[in-house]
Amino acid sequence: MNTLAEVRADFPRLSSALPGPKAQAIIERDRAVLSPSYTRGYPLVVARGEGAMIEDVDGNRFLDCNAGIAVVAAGHCHPRIVAAIREQAGKLIHMSGTDFYYENMVELAEKLAALAPLGAVQKRVYFGNSGTEAVEAALKMARYHTGRGQFVAFFGAFHGRTMGSLALTGSKSIQKKGFFPIVQGAHHVPYAYCYRCAYGKTPDSCSVECVQAIENTLFRHTLPSEEVAAIVVEPVQGEGGYVVPPQKFFDELRRLADKHGILLIFDEIQCGMGRTGKMFAAEHFGVSPDIMTVAKGIASGMPLGATIARAEVMNWKPGAHASTFGGNPVCVAAALATIELLEQELIDNAARVGAHMLGRLGDLPKLFPIVGDVRGLGLMIGIEMVRDQATKERAPELRDLLEQLCFERGVLVLGAGPNTLRICPPLVISKDQADFAVDTIEECLREMIK
Repeated sequence: MNTLAEVRADFPRLSSALPGPKAQAIIERDRAVLSPSYTRGYPLVVARGEGAMIEDVDGNRFLDCNAGIAVVAAGHCHPRIVAAIREQAGKLIHMSGTDFYYENMVELAEKLAALAPLGAVQKRVYFGNSGTEAVEAALKMARYHTGRGQFVAFFGAFHGRTMGSLALTGSKSIQKKGFFPIVQGAHHVPYAYCYRCAYGKTPDSCSVECVQAIENTLFRHTLPSEEVAAIVVEPVQGEGGYVVPPQKFFDELRRLADKHGILLIFDEIQCGMGRTGKMFAAEHFGVSPDIMTVAKGIASGMPLGATIARAEVMNWKPGAHASTFGGNPVCVAAALATIELLEQELIDNAARVGAHMLGRLGDLPKLFPIVGDVRGLGLMIGIEMVRDQATKERAPELRDLLEQLCFERGVLVLGAGPNTLRICPPLVISKDQADFAVDTIEECLREMIK
């Protein structure tokens, strides 16, 4: 079979029914030995990838608008990422930055500290292996620094699946079912989900009731503000449905946090690293958090997470928190190469191609009565499916059908939230590929309303 580089095509090609015979055989083997907790939306068995394209084991080619769940920022197997991994693997694979020193770990920390929009202050960086570990570090750090034990989070949020981050997660109850008691101290309030405002407001009539509720309801009746270590929020909500809040939401969160001596933690695990057309989504809103968590796109597929904080906040002592594999030299090399690509070309491409896609997709509610809302920043775009635009009744079955129909036409997309289709392709996607994805979505929607 030819490799992707040899056939070098930029668009899908389906040569067999899905799933093909090789894919079917591997899926059966998977069912016998892999955890049944994994969720697979459709039967894709990946063999190789390049750029924004994926090839399965039967030779079918797909345009990937998932990016490994917003992870492969530089695309699949970008030659500069591969070269950085190979070079580092030939020199040092592991030594544990918890106990020893190596230069590229320092270099990456310096780079992240310089980039993180935490204000004109000294910053420090902690490395782990994943997003959920980055959040766990942030929670422990907030408690350590403030001496307080409680947190405010938001409905719809996803912060991870380990027991601390799971306590903050407010996305789906199934993620917590069977795991109680989870870590205590998380209190949830509505997010600034303007299409479905919990307080029945419109953007014009909004007084940021979702933030007012923290002070006027939560702090007044059940949670003393002086017990709260931090407010934890995604600048753009990911698993909750790719929801983009208004500017005043962040202005009010920062004001509230400062008033009560509470830390503000931005979870940029899905929306960071160029995804929204800026290095970090926080830059769209001009509000500086005290702590940030990043992962996913940071190393183009290598396992790495980072917690970045103001130095005065990351003031814990040696032994307070650590990770054997966090800041692994090979992962760090991939991250340094990724950031270089982001700064040189990929952030600009995400902003440009994302604006083009959003411009086209923004017409969908006018064309299709089952599309309620289209929203996003850069290459982080959500299409919310409804049964009726007037009532906004959620239509998860229509979202799932749209996802399946796209797969059958060679475009890989996944859901987010109860009824939203997420579009988060590698940041190398071309305008022509983006147009193919939009054309395919429109074709599927036309079929659905026949």
